[in-house]
Amino acid sequence: MKQDEDLDKLLENLPFFIRETLVSHSSKEKLIEIVIDLGRRPEARFVTGPKYLSQKVISWQDIDYLTKRIGKFSNDNRAGIERTLHRISCIRNRQFLINGLTCRIGRAIFGPISSIRDLLESRQSILLLGRPGVGKTTIIREIARVISDEMEERVIIVDTSNEIAGDSDIPHSGIGRARRMQVAATELQHQIMIEAVENHMPQVIIIDEIGTELEALAARTIAEKGVQLVGTTHGNCLENLIKNPPLSDLIGGIQYVTLSDDEAKRRGTQKSILERKAYPAFQLAIEINKQNSWTIHEDVKSSIDLLLRGNFTITQIRELSQNQKTTIKYKKLQTTSFSLIKNFSNRKNRSMHFRENWINPIRPTTLQNLKTKKLFVFIYSISPNLIYEILKKLKFQVIVTKEIQKTSLIIGSPSKLKENVRLRNLSKKYNIPIFSITKHNIYQIVNLAKYFNKSKQNSLQ
Repeated sequence: MKQDEDLDKLLENLPFFIRETLVSHSSKEKLIEIVIDLGRRPEARFVTGPKYLSQKVISWQDIDYLTKRIGKFSNDNRAGIERTLHRISCIRNRQFLINGLTCRIGRAIFGPISSIRDLLESRQSILLLGRPGVGKTTIIREIARVISDEMEERVIIVDTSNEIAGDSDIPHSGIGRARRMQVAATELQHQIMIEAVENHMPQVIIIDEIGTELEALAARTIAEKGVQLVGTTHGNCLENLIKNPPLSDLIGGIQYVTLSDDEAKRRGTQKSILERKAYPAFQLAIEINKQNSWTIHEDVKSSIDLLLRGNFTITQIRELSQNQKTTIKYKKLQTTSFSLIKNFSNRKNRSMHFRENWINPIRPTTLQNLKTKKLFVFIYSISPNLIYEILKKLKFQVIVTKEIQKTSLIIGSPSKLKENVRLRNLSKKYNIPIFSITKHNIYQIVNLAKYFNKSKQNSLQ
């Protein structure tokens, strides 16, 4: 990864005894932030841990020296340095005098999103989640550059605290050709989001730190206008958003629903359950676990529904190694924290959901093909790569074929399979089961493999 930083522009504004130590420090490139508090020794926080910078304690004069050399503090107590990405946040006493400063080092890092480049090209709205300091702002800055420069889309950045494009009327080069709209006060962010769509015709809007109900509502409004969104919010995972009522609208909103007796019996649940109210404003969600390890929810709608049911969902883990090689793994996530259902049978619910995807189900004569884990699959109208990879990881020997007579299974998208009457007639003629996959849903493919495993065991008995 290439890094572009203007660390010297920050260091030259620091008191001499702090600057002198940092200029010659061996771990200067690993510096995260500098902490300056009245009456305490100055401290630098590196990736490897904190270090004191001097034996001298900070005085009022030291704080005054720094604050006079940087930009003015906004109503959210943040300031910056002209044409840099550094952020200085202040702590005030009861008389509103500044008695503490946190100098966050801003870096434009080129290359951290190489492992999710395919997700950007899907043109779907993406929500990034992660704890403070994990690098969400750095990532969406790089996303803005890639989408505007390499994908040549019209990008508007709603930059509330000038963290994405720097503290200047001229935005930092790290955002590429993307345009930046500054926000005068944090409480006005939702208005600027709507204004960006109405006045400047963007194809993509990028928002950092969506944190209020009004901002979540504005994000939904933008999504309904057909504009792609890339946003960040605090929270380690999707479950945090379900528990956060002001932000739950980002993932469709959560409501209590009372079912009829017959419906509750059919579902195998209690009468009062939690359900998603509407479509999510974001179709993709990325949980930033660590700097080089991300959890991908490829279909937020399905993930939220499964979490609310207390069912398991399959998530994708992408890890970027030091040699810039991306490793993709799949993990089963099980939760019951949002389910109101007691004595709930996951097996019953999964099989019910699974049967809905069969167009032409497996017949007894087809079970003879399952005595070995060799699958001759005819894939219609969808990309075979994901299906092939998942079935292979589940230890099936997958052979993609175009000869219908040799086929064990036909997999395709529901709309295309519905249109192809000839293919459906051939499947009936040769007793070939057809399974429909919606948007490459991994959950459905895993269920398919489990069904084959069960059928194979029954056929051998």
